Amino acid sequence: QVQLVESGGGLVQAGGSLRLSCAASGSIFSLNAMGWYRQAPGKQRELVAASTSGGATNYADSVKGRFTISRDNAKNTVYLQMNSLKPEDTAVYYCNARGLFNRAGVHLQFDSWGQGTQVTVSS
Repeated sequence: QVQLVESGGGLVQAGGSLRLSCAASGSIFSLNAMGWYRQAPGKQRELVAASTSGGATNYADSVKGRFTISRDNAKNTVYLQMNSLKPEDTAVYYCNARGLFNRAGVHLQFDSWGQGTQVTVSS
């Protein structure tokens, strides 16, 4: 189907920045929504930011003004620029992509997740 590979997580001090990347590969016909979710220990996974193929974006209230999602459609890649990081941003960040892939000439829907990348913000 479609595989997602994330990179860019790590340890940063509060107030610092990180940039996450997620590249999609496989028999992709179209990539519609791409986004980032996060899950902190003991909490449910939550949407951080999402982007449609048309350029619309959506952010969680907690990250508005600090995080920016962007896409390179030619590379099937989505980025998350995270600035002014806070300890409460500490979580495993997951990339998600939805769209259509090609299997033997048939276009089928997919909803794929990356393996997750750890972001730790120290106070």
